[in-house]
Amino acid sequence: MSERLTEEELEVIRQRVHELKLEHRDLDEAIEQLNQSGTFEELKIKRMKKRKLRLKDELSRLENELIPDILA
Repeated sequence: MSERLTEEELEVIRQRVHELKLEHRDLDEAIEQLNQSGTFEELKIKRMKKRKLRLKDELSRLENELIPDILA
């Protein structure tokens, strides 16, 4: 990213990262509970795992935006 982000933009990104991490953790816990409950809701679990992967990708993208560009 060639342009520098303002402090406000950085804070918005940090807040979004925090929210995504919470959602990712909540999905992880929900998947674990479904697995332990003995009810085999494979489709629901697969959808939750896909959502977790999308969250992880978005987290990575946003976290990369927080890292300043350093010229080598």
